[in-house]
Amino acid sequence: MPRALVSPSPEVHLEYDVRGAGDPMLLIMGIGAQMIFFPDDFCDALAARGFQVARFDNRDVGRSTWLDGAPTRPPGALIARRAMGLPVPAPYTLSDMARDTAGLLDHLGWDTAHVVGVSMGGMIAQHLAIEHPGRLRTLTSVMSTTGAVGASLPKPAALKALLQPRPMDEEGAGEALLRVQKALEGPLHPVSEERVRAVGRAAFRRGANPAGFVRQLSAVLASGDRTPRLRQLRVPTLVLHGEADPLVPLAGGRATAAAVPGARLRTVPGWGHGLPESVWPLLIDEISAHAQASRG
Repeated sequence: MPRALVSPSPEVHLEYDVRGAGDPMLLIMGIGAQMIFFPDDFCDALAARGFQVARFDNRDVGRSTWLDGAPTRPPGALIARRAMGLPVPAPYTLSDMARDTAGLLDHLGWDTAHVVGVSMGGMIAQHLAIEHPGRLRTLTSVMSTTGAVGASLPKPAALKALLQPRPMDEEGAGEALLRVQKALEGPLHPVSEERVRAVGRAAFRRGANPAGFVRQLSAVLASGDRTPRLRQLRVPTLVLHGEADPLVPLAGGRATAAAVPGARLRTVPGWGHGLPESVWPLLIDEISAHAQASRG
């Protein structure tokens, strides 16, 4: 797959792929997750709606640049500092990751794009909209939040699952991802165990980077509350959120929709935190309709 130089200092290359033809649409994945967590079939379905769809590995995951020289701290200590209102040390922030994303748009030759961000990817998309406002045709923030502490508190079991020890081999990676996804799934939208295991194994083959996960977590926690800046946005915004999300509670989606002027909130009963196949039709319909409405 191709790679794009998006930052000269530190030097960051992002691996990406593109499919389809039509209006450009950029998909941004969440913490520790590679672009393959947007399944091929999901991306193809969006492309079939008339979009040129790009997905990519964020810095510090998969086949994009790993910032190995940057220090890390125990995740629990980072989370505790944020909960206490103390500064969180981080080698980079979500603003830096948004700048990477803008650099990828430049590389693709896309002056503007429909931007869809999932979980941490939604936070990056929000920073992109705030700090590079001319680059978005529309914003879709999926199972994400504003960074306000009160709107971002996960259930302990969900956080524990996310912070489980990293697997040491390919088969273990498949089982580890399944444990995480089972802990995060909603009662009406269970995951496909076979598909999840396959993604976990493929992600391990592409490159497992536990330290990168911690650095991304540091970026999330260090970036703080975006609410005042979100109130200044003037981009058509859709917020999608599961009503049974244990990792980024529904309060996060509601806070995002309340902060962005004119944003529309669509909540989904029984949907947790992830992209199970049963919720794809709704997501694809909502994302496509939101982007197409901006053409008028």
